[in-house]
Amino acid sequence: MPLSGPQRGATPFCMMNRFAIAAGIALVTCAPLGVQAHPHVFVDTGLQLSLDEQGRLEAVEITWSYDDFYSLLVFEDLGLDNDMDGRLNPAELGFLKGFDLNWVAGYAGDTYLQKGEASLALQAPEHVSTEVVEGRIITRHRRKLAEPVPADGVVIKAYDPTYYTAYTVNQGVRVDAGCMVDITPPDLDRAYTLVEELLYAMPADQAEEAYPEVGAAFADTVRLSCEG
Repeated sequence: MPLSGPQRGATPFCMMNRFAIAAGIALVTCAPLGVQAHPHVFVDTGLQLSLDEQGRLEAVEITWSYDDFYSLLVFEDLGLDNDMDGRLNPAELGFLKGFDLNWVAGYAGDTYLQKGEASLALQAPEHVSTEVVEGRIITRHRRKLAEPVPADGVVIKAYDPTYYTAYTVNQGVRVDAGCMVDITPPDLDRAYTLVEELLYAMPADQAEEAYPEVGAAFADTVRLSCEG
């Protein structure tokens, strides 16, 4: 799908262009069956959590900092940065605004919140900012919770179920005073074992097309502990 009308959230990451497709084919044909085929896009992730006066979590601001190579592919498909200096002029930035927020129906936004056994619904994204820093696209969007909930015990994970895109929460998690944040990295040995088991259970020619939904196993776990 060309990036002139990007959509996110189909199977897999729908913003994949012809260059990413070629890269994916090369990885599948040149590497042994296994985790080498994924992921293709790498996103450094940050979170800013907003609480209301009652200490309830009411919104999450999400920062996505795309890797250099994927940012370059976006520039090429959208006809941006023709002088190849890694910077965009105001008009180009305006064209790029919201490029990753055109989501298909049913797409969860690769951000998942849970409290206890209950999943917490999020509203549609609101664009906050788009910039390019040293050749990397960095976007921010804000999502309100459908219903605010007491912040204590809320768990947040950022992941693409198909693991086409890898998110790492390494850009900080900011929250109001009275709350502490614990970030637990994934158990990679267990995650890779899961991938191998699922991949070897399917025919080799289906591994890329029907890659198992293992993204959650590779996700950082963000947990809130709040007073009151």
